Amino acid sequence: MKRVLLVTGGSRGIGAATARLAALSGYAVCLSYLHNGDAAEAVVGDIRRAGGMAMASAADVSVEDDVLRLFKCVDDAFGPLTALVNNAGILAGQARVEQMDAARLARVFATNVTGSFLCAREAVRRMSTRNGGAGGAIVNISSAAARLGSPGEYVDYAASKGAIDTFTLGLAKEVAAEGVRVNAVRPGVIYTDIHASGGEPERVDRVKDSVPMKRGGYADEVARAVVWLLSDEASYSTGTFIDVSGGR
Repeated sequence: MKRVLLVTGGSRGIGAATARLAALSGYAVCLSYLHNGDAAEAVVGDIRRAGGMAMASAADVSVEDDVLRLFKCVDDAFGPLTALVNNAGILAGQARVEQMDAARLARVFATNVTGSFLCAREAVRRMSTRNGGAGGAIVNISSAAARLGSPGEYVDYAASKGAIDTFTLGLAKEVAAEGVRVNAVRPGVIYTDIHASGGEPERVDRVKDSVPMKRGGYADEVARAVVWLLSDEASYSTGTFIDVSGGR
């Protein structure tokens, strides 16, 4: 059976690294992006030049109509979905909880939590044997912040990733007998562009000494864990987590 993967937020960082590595492993890959179409098409170009199949599609995963359209694009281009990586996520500027307003919280939770729910829902509708599918795998991108809390910086982001951890456990048990495995990867401090979104592009270098391995991680290191969880090598793993955090 053809292996078809959707990676949300696949234009940069962990999503882009996952898309490239999964394509090398034989997946036809669709990657979604929110704003940066040029970056998304660059990833698609890399995959195609390496002999793989890929496409990019604009979508805001927090908007239900966008999610429906995104999954239809995958259906039409590549056929039945067999894997999903819920990678799209955002954070706001560094702040204490007492400084956070409701609009900020709504934005963060809409993308990081609601978006993951909506995409997983559409994936299960296609992959679950209960719905006539042939099975598949979902990997949610959580964060070490779910365990650490990110005080003084991103407690809202950390809380959204804590929700992803609980979501992973619940959905895994819900669809375990239906041929769908659901797992999560929790990256630590990784060199990606997301830190600039929080107002500190060099954050990894500032905090890396707090990591037992005394360095930041790289997107490719996270991608390897994600692609392993998608693969048949992880066939008896569901509702589990891989921390890619240098021991932190």
